Amino acid sequence: MTTGIINLRKAALALITALALGISPVFAAKGPTQAQAENPSFFAMTGDLLIARPLMLATTVIGGAVFVVSSPFSAAGGNLLGAANTLVKKPFDATFRRCLGCSFPSEESL
Repeated sequence: MTTGIINLRKAALALITALALGISPVFAAKGPTQAQAENPSFFAMTGDLLIARPLMLATTVIGGAVFVVSSPFSAAGGNLLGAANTLVKKPFDATFRRCLGCSFPSEESL
């Protein structure tokens, strides 16, 4: 009785693993890339304006404050530009340089 349950569990785990591995390339192929031109919908623009942009503005402000606090340590470690890029520039670009509703900043605005 218990060997039947163990075999059933093994078969179910093998099926789930095979499905997960088989489906993952399909999702990867359909995902947007930065090279694709984006044409956001009304709902994407509205959600971006009312939810994402205020959150990204708060992230930019908080990232700037964290950068100011951590800059002596970053400078001592030799990665001041990397910290500035991660904590200030990337959130700033996501807030102010993206088109409304787009996922990535456009290459011509950078």
